[in-house]
Amino acid sequence: MSESDNILEMRGITKEFPGVKALDNVNFVVRRGSIHALVGENGAGKSTLMNVLSGLYPYGSYTGDIIYEGEVSKFYKIKDSEEKGIVIIHQELALVPYMTIGENMFLGNERGKKYAIDWDKTHAEATKYLKIVGLTDSSKTLIKDIGVGKQQMVEIAKALAKNARLLILDEPTSSLNEADSKALLDLLLEFKKQGLTSIIISHKINEVSYVADDITIIRDGKTIETLVKGVDDLSEERIIRGMVGREIEDRFPKRYGVSIGEPALEVEDWNVYHPIYAEKKVIDHVSFHVNKGEVVGFAGLMGAGRTELAMSIFGRSYGRDISGKIRIHGKEVTLHSPRQAIDAGLAYVTEDRKGSGLILTNPITINTTLANMKGVSNRGVIDRDKELSVAEKYRQKLNTKTPSVRQNVGKLSGGNQQKVLLSKWMYADPDILILDEPTRGIDVGAKYEIYCIINDLVAEGKSVIMISSEMPEVLGMCDRIYVLAEGRIVGEFGREEASQEKIMASILSVDLAEKEKEI
Repeated sequence: MSESDNILEMRGITKEFPGVKALDNVNFVVRRGSIHALVGENGAGKSTLMNVLSGLYPYGSYTGDIIYEGEVSKFYKIKDSEEKGIVIIHQELALVPYMTIGENMFLGNERGKKYAIDWDKTHAEATKYLKIVGLTDSSKTLIKDIGVGKQQMVEIAKALAKNARLLILDEPTSSLNEADSKALLDLLLEFKKQGLTSIIISHKINEVSYVADDITIIRDGKTIETLVKGVDDLSEERIIRGMVGREIEDRFPKRYGVSIGEPALEVEDWNVYHPIYAEKKVIDHVSFHVNKGEVVGFAGLMGAGRTELAMSIFGRSYGRDISGKIRIHGKEVTLHSPRQAIDAGLAYVTEDRKGSGLILTNPITINTTLANMKGVSNRGVIDRDKELSVAEKYRQKLNTKTPSVRQNVGKLSGGNQQKVLLSKWMYADPDILILDEPTRGIDVGAKYEIYCIINDLVAEGKSVIMISSEMPEVLGMCDRIYVLAEGRIVGEFGREEASQEKIMASILSVDLAEKEKEI
């Protein structure tokens, strides 16, 4: 292969932060017109490498060379790399909810004269690029009024509008359901036919195997190997072995010696309406129960109402005009606030760990004790030594990788942030934990550790509700599974009888019934 076949070469890239060598002599080569996957555990250095490439970490803050289109490149800011056709789409979507699709697509890249935006040209060009990514929505639609899957497509359309020749996608499907994920991956395959080169960072190994021509594995800030489709073994087991440096014989740890007891939580005839659109019923006559020592899963497509159900139960932190009954250990309770829910023995581990689960600018110590500050205070004064001791105890218990519990949570990898979030709620000592997408955006090794923590919790007699968009995770971890669609429970399966086909059949039967009503 000649060098002209490569659109990008990163040679000997080393990047250091105070006390941490994030990248250590990394080499990374991308073939022109290919889809190249970059995989590794959380904290391996994947996003750091792409931030070096995009100019987010400017030239001079790292050592090594970037050769793009055959020339040594020095990017001092993101604008420099974008002018060369390198466009990065970060995991956290950078869209403004109360601006239109068209406004978002050309924000910072406006169409028109220096002091006057040409709105006709803006929306005409936006419509052209939306069509390329398969969206039929009006460019004048507000971002807040479209789903996450469509927002991801808007980000791709926005990148294409910058004349992207090398598209970088960091965890593009982490918030998408299976249908939206496949649509995005198929779009990348279509772009490849048209000559666009893509780099994709993903923890979903099945998606990597489906879409990638080459797979580079990074571990502990070093390049381990690059696997090539048609030459090397690209099985999930082979990729995982490269990522974690060892065999993982079972993706889901076995649960031994756990006896399932009496109902810990019972929800009866639960109804919830949208907090803004008063006529929209989000949860419709839902009843379910969770037993002591049991892991109960909630499966469903995006928008089925799983998060809304969980949040409404947790002290009515979502919704309005809520009705129904909640019983905890057989006793009916009324929970009007998250504090009342916590006091009653409930915990809700949010899917949005960065937005509402953790305070990223605060250290692990403070985040660990947030939900139970009484436990580290005396007459309203926080005992800093005890807070430190508690944080250290949970750091060891959950094997959180950090130089110190005084480290700000924002500096941790996604998997370690998730462990701090779990620590926060474990220290509150709840009887019932609601885990909303507990492994979203974290690598296979960290996932296994989270699964072990869940098993430990039920072994202690706790009850766990697990909401997950990853079907294998639900099937591999749960004793029983409820299927939610259109805000209603449409199926319930025990561990032995549950299958992906049965769950999807339950969901699709509702979709079919809804369409027949419309007809």
